[in-house]
Amino acid sequence: MSIYSTAPLQLGAVRTYPLASRKSKVNVADFAKPPAANISISKFLDSLPNFLAAEDLRQLLGAVQRARAGKKAILWGIGGHVIKVGLGPILIDLIERGFVSGIAMNGAALIHDFEIAIAGNTSEDVDAGINAGQFGMARETGEQLNEIARNSTRSGIGYGEAAGQFLASSNAKARYASSSVVAAAYRRRIPITVHLSLGADIPHMHPAADGASLGAATYQDFRLFCALVKSMHPGGVYMNWGSAVLLPEIFLKAVSVVRNLGVPLRPITTANFDFIQHYRPLQNVVKRPTLSAGKRHGVESKGYAITGHHELLMPLVAAALASGWPKRTSKKNRK
Repeated sequence: MSIYSTAPLQLGAVRTYPLASRKSKVNVADFAKPPAANISISKFLDSLPNFLAAEDLRQLLGAVQRARAGKKAILWGIGGHVIKVGLGPILIDLIERGFVSGIAMNGAALIHDFEIAIAGNTSEDVDAGINAGQFGMARETGEQLNEIARNSTRSGIGYGEAAGQFLASSNAKARYASSSVVAAAYRRRIPITVHLSLGADIPHMHPAADGASLGAATYQDFRLFCALVKSMHPGGVYMNWGSAVLLPEIFLKAVSVVRNLGVPLRPITTANFDFIQHYRPLQNVVKRPTLSAGKRHGVESKGYAITGHHELLMPLVAAALASGWPKRTSKKNRK
């Protein structure tokens, strides 16, 4: 016999109802379908379940397809990891297919893209060089990226455009320019903006570095990025790939500038892709910019957080967009 003064509750009088009468979140109609052999990318994507990240991806890429069809801005923010894991050709193909209206880079992305264009390789072994003070001291990278910043201020154009201009010139001797995102964007007149944190990137350690030129070059690009964000209204898309701090902060400030100037930026779609969901991208890309006072033409702003490795997710996203997926909204979206 129990020593407790409280006895277990008797459940005999609990009221129940028929399972069929209950509204459920999960229905067999939304389940995944086993893929067939040699399945097309569209059919594979159609076979995904209509839940959670798969449904978010479906809705996000639907927004990208609508933005492209409606000639609305599709902006990409990329960190250095995107370039150094070999995704440049994917972005270049998306540029050619009309899925890129502008690209915002941090300093690391520019460095990796520049070294790929010039030498065909990038990403040094930091551990091997740091003890001897050799980390980040490649001569061409430091001299030429700092000269590009000075040319930017002399010509009154941004850092990204100046980098594209240089890589497209014969002076660059860029043997691998066909693999450069910056060069490809410059050829198609797609704006590239480069956003620096002075002291955070290896060219800032070189004798050729000039803080005034670097600051002016990246500030010109911030103002250009604000104009690109303005062009997202209404119906544009911004996707942040692999920048945990700098680009999410830049994006939030650009959103504030644009709204301060009277453009509501509604509806817009935003997304953060990364293998870890950090605080700033979640707040400054996914959540805060999509807070809305209401709908416009029946559509609300929406932000998505999709977690995974860039080298897997970006090719998947690109293949989906190239195939025209999703060709129709899911049953869940039509409700």
